Formats: sequence, structure tokens, C-alpha cells
Amino acid sequence: MTEAVFYLFATVAVLSALLCVTQRNPIASAFWLISTMLCLAGIYVLLNAQFIGIIQVLVYAGAVMVLFLFVIMLLNLGRGESDLKRWPVWILAAGVVVLLLAELAALPHYSAERLALEYTGSSRLADPSMVFDAGKTAAAAVQTQGVTGAIAAPLFQTYLIPFELTSVLLLTAIVGAVVLAKRRV
Repeated sequence: MTEAVFYLFATVAVLSALLCVTQRNPIASAFWLISTMLCLAGIYVLLNAQFIGIIQVLVYAGAVMVLFLFVIMLLNLGRGESDLKRWPVWILAAGVVVLLLAELAALPHYSAERLALEYTGSSRLADPSMVFDAGKTAAAAVQTQGVTGAIAAPLFQTYLIPFELTSVLLLTAIVGAVVLAKRRV
């Protein structure tokens, strides 16, 4: 049953992402992006990552998308000439789709051992537990600190500067949107 729900969420997420990219109306595109993020949150919950699923809903589907919709409405984007009508864009998109489908077709032939062999380039060093030890480290951190502590520690220690730079970047985007909107009024 869980597998069927996973495939349902995955299918809806992919279709929502495609509709998000192909919509001409920016507000409709933002709503399809919200649908994609909600499906990703459902997949996280199915994979026993409830904290990440809740954060996905609160931060991305909630706060960031409200911010996007606010900026879209503030800029009052009208309908303009679309680049999707030109044929080179469709040929490029079809090529990307074919490439991604070829990668998906090759995916079942990969295992952790094969990935470790390709990563190291040596059959002696191709032990997946030696190459991909981040999974063991994360599991040990969850056991000692709990899920929230295991996520918060790297976020506020190792990745504090990129985290804060991202918030400054979002703030700059909002200020830029307000300045651009003020010029029109």
C-alpha cells in the first residue's frame, strides 16, 4: 500500500512540476509549484522523514510560496509574448526529456556497489560502506541528538553562512521587486 501511495505522490509531483514550467500565467505556475512541494512533503513522510516533510510544508509551500505570490502580484505581471511558441525551444525541451528518460532507463542497473566502483575507479576500494559513509554518520547523529538536533547542528554550525546568505538574497529580491513596482506607479 505504501508503495502505491509513493508512486501516486511521485506521479502527481512530476506532473505538477511539468505544469509549473509550462504555464504562461505566473500565478498558476506558482500554484502548481505549491502542489509539487506538497507532494514532496508527502514523499518525505512516507520515507519516515516527518520533520523534513513538515518543514517542506511550512517553509517552502507556506512561506516561500507566499513570498513568490506576493512578488508576482506586486509586479502585476501581464500577459506578454511567450518564448514557448518558437520551435527551437520545443526541440531543446524534447532533447532534455529524451536524455532524462534514457537516464531513468539505466537507473535499475545501478547498485551501491556499482556506484562505489565508478566513484573510486578501483575494485579494491569499491566497498559501499567505506565510500558512502555519510548514511552511517547521519544515522548515528539521529540516535544521539534526535532528528531535529541532527538537522539543526549542521545548519547552524557548518552551513550558517550559506543559510544567512540565502535569507539576504530573498530579502534583496523583495526589495528589488518593491523598487521596480514603485517605478511603475
